[in-house]
Amino acid sequence: MTPGQAHDSPQLAALLDQIAITSTMPSVKPRTRLAHLCADKAYGARATRTMLRRRRVAHTIPEQSNVIAARARRGSRGGRPPNFDPVRYKTRNHAERLMNRRKQFRAVATRYDKLADRYCDTVRIADILIWLRARPDQTH
Repeated sequence: MTPGQAHDSPQLAALLDQIAITSTMPSVKPRTRLAHLCADKAYGARATRTMLRRRRVAHTIPEQSNVIAARARRGSRGGRPPNFDPVRYKTRNHAERLMNRRKQFRAVATRYDKLADRYCDTVRIADILIWLRARPDQTH
């Protein structure tokens, strides 16, 4: 959790440290490294890309327009643009749609809860309700 005026990108390293992707087999240790990360232009800073490369996390992040312009000004010394897969980037809309569904809940959108743990619980309840609504009714 960050204050509303703070940017999220400084928290990316802490978030990556908390990842534990479990396996369906109980004896297998959880993975702690993402296979791939898709992010928007706000996460396109050089420091973020360097941190992801150091952690060996493949990433798809579009370049900011000012970075593209700066590289063009430098000409042949501007370096090579980072790899970008537009097809993979389109899958980001799933996460964006989930965030938009969460914002349909007033308590999530306006953050009435002042304590971070209570707000996280509110988001979890909203996620449960979204999941329950998304499941088709099954006849018994």
